[in-house]
Amino acid sequence: MRVLHVFRSYYPDSDGGIERALAHLCAGTSRLGVRNHVFALSPQPASRPIRQGRAVVHQRRRHLELASCSMSMNTMLFFRRLVRHSDVLHYHFPWPFADVLHLLMGRHKPALVTYHSDIVRQRRLERLYRPVMRRFMAQMETVVATSPQYMVGSPVLSTLGHRQMRVIPLGLDERRYPPVRPEEVEQWRQRVGEGFFLFIGVLRYYKGLHILLETLRHNRHRVVIVGSGPMARQLREQADRLGLNDRVTFTGYLPDDDKQALLYLCRALVFPSHQRSEAFGVSLIEAAMASRPMITADIGTGTSYVNRCGETGIVVPPSDAVALGEAMDKLAAAPDVAAQLGAAARQRFESHLDISRSAIAYRDLYAEIIASAAEAAGRRIA
Repeated sequence: MRVLHVFRSYYPDSDGGIERALAHLCAGTSRLGVRNHVFALSPQPASRPIRQGRAVVHQRRRHLELASCSMSMNTMLFFRRLVRHSDVLHYHFPWPFADVLHLLMGRHKPALVTYHSDIVRQRRLERLYRPVMRRFMAQMETVVATSPQYMVGSPVLSTLGHRQMRVIPLGLDERRYPPVRPEEVEQWRQRVGEGFFLFIGVLRYYKGLHILLETLRHNRHRVVIVGSGPMARQLREQADRLGLNDRVTFTGYLPDDDKQALLYLCRALVFPSHQRSEAFGVSLIEAAMASRPMITADIGTGTSYVNRCGETGIVVPPSDAVALGEAMDKLAAAPDVAAQLGAAARQRFESHLDISRSAIAYRDLYAEIIASAAEAAGRRIA
């Protein structure tokens, strides 16, 4: 079967959490016979389809971005051709422009949507967009939430009343990651030491890193922050203002080889995201895969699906610098406890977060949706 995934950005332009999860899903389902294609916008689109991993990527130019919604002015007919050659459409929400694409060009094709996140920041615009979103959701055969927590806690999902909702957690394919290399480990040990707390992710407003830096005013923990993003300059200025430059290292974006080495060296992954824009946290799966405990905030999303308090790490109230510091103190003072939590995190990765599980679930769902659409078409003809 041929599946067309639809999301606003993809490799090689972007390496965010949804893009990474999608790439791993394409890898997992391709082993099960699924042919994956991805439609995305790009500031410099390739003139021909390009292969990225186990997917073929079709790009169109991004002409405009309004309230984080990328748009293209000349993509309707191009998208319709992609739809025509696909067996099922798989949308990745939120991307309001994709809702419009589907309503105009894709509504006669079997489709599902993975609901990655609520629209949190653009509340006023969301109210204007809501009627379009509801029409779009109503045309989906299935709406997939990425965790039970998000399905229950989302103000949109909890009121949709959709005839068919599923929970299929995100997953990662360990085979796509490089092994930990001793030379990389030693290079980073010389630079940042070991036993530090690690953050990995795009530096966005909802990641709660300003809370983490505030926490460091009251202890002596060392933190390595991996990633780039719109908050980078502001966070560096905050660290400088608080006199934390000797204990906080900003590395910028790093490839997987370096991240694997840092995960090997760290005490735990600290992930203080404090708003529901953080729907899952792919770097949490990476930490669990590396047998590292996690510290997260309870925001009613998939972060508390990956990290189970007292089992794989510690969960604290959101925006609580004191509780965050106490969690860091506990893991720093008890390496044996950290190791036990890390071992349990690895077990959770193997039992719940390996890509093979979600790949089978999606493969079966694709087949079910295609069969249901064919049956419905047969009844109309009869």
